[in-house]
Amino acid sequence: MELRDIEIFLTLAEELHFGRTAARLHVSQARVSQAISQQERRLGGVLFDRSNRRRISLTPLGRQLCDDLRPVYASLRDSLERARQAAQGITATLRVGMMPFNIADLHLYWKTFRSQHPQCELQIRRAPFVDPFAGLRDGGLDVLIVWLPVEEPDLTVGPILFTDARLLAVSVEDELATRSSVSLEALADRPHATAPRMPDYWEDRYLPFQTPRGRPIERSQTITNGDDLINLVGTGEIVHSFPAHVTRYWAMPHIQWLPIRDMPPLPYAMVWRTETENDPIRALAQIVRDLGPLDLHDT
Repeated sequence: MELRDIEIFLTLAEELHFGRTAARLHVSQARVSQAISQQERRLGGVLFDRSNRRRISLTPLGRQLCDDLRPVYASLRDSLERARQAAQGITATLRVGMMPFNIADLHLYWKTFRSQHPQCELQIRRAPFVDPFAGLRDGGLDVLIVWLPVEEPDLTVGPILFTDARLLAVSVEDELATRSSVSLEALADRPHATAPRMPDYWEDRYLPFQTPRGRPIERSQTITNGDDLINLVGTGEIVHSFPAHVTRYWAMPHIQWLPIRDMPPLPYAMVWRTETENDPIRALAQIVRDLGPLDLHDT
């Protein structure tokens, strides 16, 4: 199997969507389909269940292959990357995954790190919603920027970068759109979305499973990426809570943003795998501590 074909398979296993996989890898959908079909013929089995026209899923064979290939691919990719860096005089890489959308807002941290540590290549990447801590555990990421709390025994929680207020996104056709704000109780009357393999305590902090009065906040849709999430809001199929900074990147005329009066703000912090802590991670953490949490209203 060619290295590019492995990359296509692993990306499709993450995105579970041919179009998004093609866009992410800058190839055609036909190239993705061809690569998967060739792999299935060579293996003599089906890797993806395509019976649902809207969403594909991994078969047991596909899941096994994904689990086996992911660490092998990561190791090979890292070896090639280290060789490239050595040729350019770069001695280290720090890969930061972003769960929030405001990469530009945090530019001061990135700029300061690059200025103080030019020998270390800083890579900023969007982190997937699905199984959010997997990137740290499989070596694909060194640091993850996520909301708190994070209560994982193998992970270290570092300094907070910013704290953000909470908003509810609704279609302008929804009767809630006429209000100036909402309470958590109003969320029990509308469907919401969830992502696969998120720790319950962590998801509950982002969007509670119950209102203060004990009414369930139902998840009616499963999503794997932000584009699908905001699209479902725009079509009126769900409403969903977000940190306030997303309005600077998702300003859409068909979506109304409402403050949630009784939902506490979300703090976002650095998180990394304790066993893999190194000098670049410590350096970025120190820069965040020195600069302090950002006020997003001033960025």
